[in-house]
Amino acid sequence: MSSHAIASSAGPAGLPSLEPGQRRAKRRVLPGFGLTLGFTLFYLGLIILIPLSAVFIKSAGHGADAFWAAASAPRVVASYKLSFGLSLLAAAINLVFGLILAWSLVRYEFPGKKLVDALIDLPFALPTAVAGIALTALYAGNGWLGSLLAPYGIKVAFTPLGILVALIFIGLPFIVRTVQPVLEDMETELEEAAASLGAHRWQTFRLVVLPTLTPALLTGFALAFARAVGEYGSVIFIAGNLPMVSEITPLMIISKLEQYDYVGATAIAAVMLMFSFVLLLAINGLQAWSSRRNGQEGRK
Repeated sequence: MSSHAIASSAGPAGLPSLEPGQRRAKRRVLPGFGLTLGFTLFYLGLIILIPLSAVFIKSAGHGADAFWAAASAPRVVASYKLSFGLSLLAAAINLVFGLILAWSLVRYEFPGKKLVDALIDLPFALPTAVAGIALTALYAGNGWLGSLLAPYGIKVAFTPLGILVALIFIGLPFIVRTVQPVLEDMETELEEAAASLGAHRWQTFRLVVLPTLTPALLTGFALAFARAVGEYGSVIFIAGNLPMVSEITPLMIISKLEQYDYVGATAIAAVMLMFSFVLLLAINGLQAWSSRRNGQEGRK
């Protein structure tokens, strides 16, 4: 064989290249696809699918009439409206202020920046009951903040407004920690180019920054909403738990369990799961649409 033929058959770094039939399978750290997928499905079923299925099976075990009666009682419906309504509102508020906070942490330098960055994770580490007691002490009529708001007729503790404050507190880190890495990876040259072409700040934000951040914002919104819907510990102390006024749905489930009304508890839980799944599915669909739209615009 000539030297030219040997060189042409050589692979990277001068090594001979193997024919397709002689190539060895790539070495992988994890086992093959079948075993990995099987373990994934087993773990997912054991941890998530089986408990969720048990909720629906238990709630439907006594018939549709019993399920409907437990899930559609006026007191329970009022708790649905309160929990889902305030969870959506808290996630929307965190969407705005979480973006501002993440922007400040990424784009600016100021004294105490590392301390502020560490405090954002406090709701993750703080026990929810401790957070609820602390918020109640602050916003009660004789608390530090509650005493300042009382002369203006603003009552926070033991009202739906107190529930909103607690849900904002526990949901803020989800928005900040989801948006912050995207902002860190975003190239500021795009904003500078837009400014050099005469774009105003709002135009730069709306046309350059926001399309890139939209998938991350929607993800953070979904996470904050999901956490707020099922929150119990930080809300139970500040809510007041007045029937038809400040009773959250998780409290209704606990009350049913304490009365040994397992059918009623699982029926309420099943309704919460269905509502949450539909809302999260819609948010994820919107996120996927936004990602595809941004990708198409980027290729133009």
